[in-house]
Amino acid sequence: MQTENMEVPALNHINTNSIKQKLAANGKDGFKNQRKDSEGSMESPNLEFEYGDTDSTMAELSELYSYTEDLEFNLNREYFEEDFRRHELYSYTEDLEFNLNREYFEEDFRRHVKERKWVDLKWAEQQAHVMRLLDALEVTDRDKRLRVARAILYLAQGVFGDCCSEEDVLRWSRSNVFLLYEMGIFSALLELLSMEIENSQACSSAVRKPAISLADSTELRVLLSIMYLMVEVMRQESEEDGPEWRNARQAFRSELGCPVYNGEPFALLLFTMVTKFCSMNAPHFPMKKVLLLLWKTVLFTLGGFEELQQQKVCVREREGLPALPEDPLQVVRVMRAASPPASAMELIEQQQKRGRRSRRSAYVDSLEGDSPFAKKQPLMKQDSLDTYNERDPFKNDDTRDEDEEAEDAEGSLETEVDPLDRDIIQRRDVIIQPPPMPPPLRPPSERVTLPRGLPWAPKVRERDIEHFLEMSRNKFIGFTLGSDTETLVGLPRPIHESVKTLKQHKYVSMAEVQIKREEELQQCPMTMGEEEVEETPAEILYQGMLPNLSQYVIALLKLLLAAAPTSKAKTDSINILADVLPEEMPVTVLQSMKLGIDVNRHKEIIVKAISALLLLLLKHFKLNHIYQFEYICQHLVFANCIPLILKFFNQNIMSYISAKNSICVLDFPHCVVHDMPELTAESLEAGDSGEFCWRNLFSCINLLRVLNKLTKWKHSRTMMLVVFKSAPILKRALKVKQAMMQLYVLKLLKIQTKYLGRQWRKSNMKTMSAIYQKVRHRLNDDWAYGNDIDARPWDFQAEECALRESIEKFNARRYERGQLGDFTPVDNCLQSVLSQPVELPEDFPFSYQLWLEREVFGPPIQWEGLLQQH
Repeated sequence: MQTENMEVPALNHINTNSIKQKLAANGKDGFKNQRKDSEGSMESPNLEFEYGDTDSTMAELSELYSYTEDLEFNLNREYFEEDFRRHELYSYTEDLEFNLNREYFEEDFRRHVKERKWVDLKWAEQQAHVMRLLDALEVTDRDKRLRVARAILYLAQGVFGDCCSEEDVLRWSRSNVFLLYEMGIFSALLELLSMEIENSQACSSAVRKPAISLADSTELRVLLSIMYLMVEVMRQESEEDGPEWRNARQAFRSELGCPVYNGEPFALLLFTMVTKFCSMNAPHFPMKKVLLLLWKTVLFTLGGFEELQQQKVCVREREGLPALPEDPLQVVRVMRAASPPASAMELIEQQQKRGRRSRRSAYVDSLEGDSPFAKKQPLMKQDSLDTYNERDPFKNDDTRDEDEEAEDAEGSLETEVDPLDRDIIQRRDVIIQPPPMPPPLRPPSERVTLPRGLPWAPKVRERDIEHFLEMSRNKFIGFTLGSDTETLVGLPRPIHESVKTLKQHKYVSMAEVQIKREEELQQCPMTMGEEEVEETPAEILYQGMLPNLSQYVIALLKLLLAAAPTSKAKTDSINILADVLPEEMPVTVLQSMKLGIDVNRHKEIIVKAISALLLLLLKHFKLNHIYQFEYICQHLVFANCIPLILKFFNQNIMSYISAKNSICVLDFPHCVVHDMPELTAESLEAGDSGEFCWRNLFSCINLLRVLNKLTKWKHSRTMMLVVFKSAPILKRALKVKQAMMQLYVLKLLKIQTKYLGRQWRKSNMKTMSAIYQKVRHRLNDDWAYGNDIDARPWDFQAEECALRESIEKFNARRYERGQLGDFTPVDNCLQSVLSQPVELPEDFPFSYQLWLEREVFGPPIQWEGLLQQH
């Protein structure tokens, strides 16, 4: 703890605020504050964002490398003073480290192949050279082993010294990665990684250091970079891949997902690194690279979102369930974004305009003495102010008169007008003509092709039908029939039609099937027999994670908290900047700006990896078995994941999504194949030219999806959203005009609407209309009125306890096979029981006669009493 207290203050000055102060002292403009106030009247544009498993290949490769890892630059200069002179002045981290890898590779390469390039060698010659590198990895000298690892890393990076374009680098990287896997490089790297993880000397020296830098994780960074490149490159399929590469990809995927590495999947080794880092036992671990590799490993072995959808279709078909009504991702991709609710600044302006127009109307009415509105004007004005000035704890900066806003011609959100204001608008129209409708955002030709009607097919649960029939029977015939949904005797004809409509849209989820089967296995273990569990990659991963699942979850949430932009540096917080800070702190404004950008980018990448990893685990475990999903959900809830995500969104979300914490000219592979321009403070401050940051919007959507999965059909967790006052936080997130993000925000608002009260619903009719328009309908869901029986706030703790009990029974039945409890088999055969060997103490033969006299012959036996008892 003492070292951590000494370390964090040294990191606090590496932020945008200190850089801004330095720029101001030099008479220059400071950074654009990422958390500046964006509550102006400018409406955000529609974001052309396509959600997927990952970003583009180049973006994913560039995020592996930090900009400030230029520690090795001075070590390399003597190797490439002439050939790479153009990269010396304005290169980053990995740009300079790339040159070091190249120098180590060429130094070894030239000894065996003279006056030839790697790209000119035949496949057999390349194999021979990789075999020599593999043999050199087994040396005991740590420095020599590191030089060989750097040469291998240069190969995995695409021998960029022989390439002229970024496409060539990617093409040769792909070819070399498959070659490295074929020669067994990954297994050798895994052994070296295990050695580095268990290197207690490096861990103890890192713990004692007051400040950790890149130099403490050099070997780990090189090994993890090679592994990440191999996983990321081989994960992606291409039409040009031959059968050998397809077979190699499938073999590598099976190898990563099966427990072949010390009896556990490769992902568990990375989870161990995460927990070891968060427990302060290994603060030098490069956590960004570990999390990226862990995310891509889980994505590769378990499958992405499209593959998950295909698995869901196959599982439902195998269980005899109806097909899915639609593919959610495909529906969301054609959905339009809605106009967000008005901001606080727009509210004030509209209220001032309304006040001025009301005064003008009153002046005109006073001139017309006989106007019927003359006496009503003061009363109407006061009522209108009272309506929009009501204090609501859930409306900190929400709109009070957002229902009066004009909507786009595309019909984004339906306009609802308060009755009091309708009178005022009618009076206002006598004097002032209404403004013309704004032009549509898209040409009419595009609007014609969009689907009409509701985007989702409605769903009904079996429980909903039972509840509807129970209420109808109580009302019309005075008694119920339990869970019987077929008998409709005594019910009027409209009830018959309602039940028919409900059954037409009945949806049976795999979770319901799995829960019912688990109840049967628990109640009838003998007749049901032993369950046959398919050894899927998700099942293997869950079995490995089960003993330490809580530690893994807590560690991931700790890292997410440390990387969140709303978190403040504390003396007891973990240091996630160990693999981004150089040994020597920046001394110039330009260096400080570059380091500040790199630190912010570093945190954004960590949030991206953790959010995607959590979402993948939740979705795959839910498909594999519902209680596996519920188990990890309960650990997330108990570790305060819900308030953590709300804290993440309690910021200027538009500024976070539009943050420009990247320098395109320094991204890999651009920085190694193009001349580096001179960097200035203005070019660094400008950032890229995109309207939004892909990884930040991706992270926001992932966290919203995780929050939806934690709270769906869980009323106790929904109450947590209400208690933490999430409504205004989520409403601010609606300012992002992206359909998928708005959809998951509206889902979270829908499930808690019944708890927020009538006044909140009255003041947020625009949001209510958006929920009706974009969120799936449950035909008899009373979410908008709060009359649902599940809305009664009692026994929420009992709900979690009952769920926890079901999860523990499931884990005990399936994974604790040695503890059968009451169902332990008993041997009733006297001959076999007496023939079993019994271990006796060594001195037993000497005291056997004494034992017989004391225990057998001495005590009197009352045979009649024994017979009466039995």
